[in-house]
Amino acid sequence: MRLAQVMAGAPVGGAELFYERLCLALHGAGDSVLPAIRRDPERAARLARGGLHPVPFAFGGALDLLTRPRLGAVLRRFAPSVVVAWMSRAARHTPRGAWVLVGRLGGYYDLRAFRRCDHLVGNTRRLVAWIAGQGFPAERVHHLPNFSPDLSGAAPASRVSLGIPDGAKLVLALGRLHANKAFDVLLRALPRLPGVHALIAGEGPERAALAALARAQGVADRVHMPGWREDTGALLAACDVLACPSRHEPLGNVVLEAWSARRPVVAAASQGPAELITPGRDGLLVPPDDAAALAAALRDALHDAAAAAALAEAGRARFLAEHAEAPVLARWRAFLAGVQGARSGAAGRR
Repeated sequence: MRLAQVMAGAPVGGAELFYERLCLALHGAGDSVLPAIRRDPERAARLARGGLHPVPFAFGGALDLLTRPRLGAVLRRFAPSVVVAWMSRAARHTPRGAWVLVGRLGGYYDLRAFRRCDHLVGNTRRLVAWIAGQGFPAERVHHLPNFSPDLSGAAPASRVSLGIPDGAKLVLALGRLHANKAFDVLLRALPRLPGVHALIAGEGPERAALAALARAQGVADRVHMPGWREDTGALLAACDVLACPSRHEPLGNVVLEAWSARRPVVAAASQGPAELITPGRDGLLVPPDDAAALAAALRDALHDAAAAAALAEAGRARFLAEHAEAPVLARWRAFLAGVQGARSGAAGRR
């Protein structure tokens, strides 16, 4: 297949990382893949190291009148059978053409940005149901999950280098330091967990507020915020449990990563984790914004070794069956092969 994948997202993020993984996996499976990306030398270098030839564009705001025609010209030269536009900005800039246009959503976006799309893909079943509920024809909305890299077997990160005492129980949280991630709830849970340390790996606008809250809660000496880290597998290997306290989480890639690494997961029951996790079997769910409930679930996972191991093994089994590269790539390739050349009635919409 000849496929173009259009990404106008941020330098870091779950959707952006999965975009890179999927492009490289499709290329590795023998498909001809053109990545059209927002200007980002690091992303371009990663894709190039995998044998791809990314083409950069500005993907600006309302005043960017050049990206769409330039992207259209590149697509016409490449002549893909399917173009996948990832998220709203890419969909707004991607023109119609002699290809099937697919919009890929990882959240509850304004569907007007996807009005030219023949098909839409959501990465959770709840999201797919929501899209159909907004009036997009249900037969043209498809559920295709994300896959995570297999992080099992990584050597643990050095606790000494992170400032964490050997032998201390460690809760890991990963993601952008944003209010949606609710890392403040984790900090409010820590006073109920004496001696437990929290490692929050990420960067974002809430850093100063989180540091101030840690001081106010009297847990600053047990909170570690090292910024963005690339060694997710090593951090998971070093921790005892993965916490995902998000108020708003359409999927929860961190859940998949923890499953792959055989780590127990405690998550708030926001959209994605509530769909992924079977409570008590492959993870623990607590109400969002409930620090006491989060502390209680973390305590269970930290101090009941047998139960934590059972959660971790069940999560690993779910990962291998549903969210490893092989099964997800097979589903994506079957979908793309099925829609190529079969444009729907949306093709006339401009």
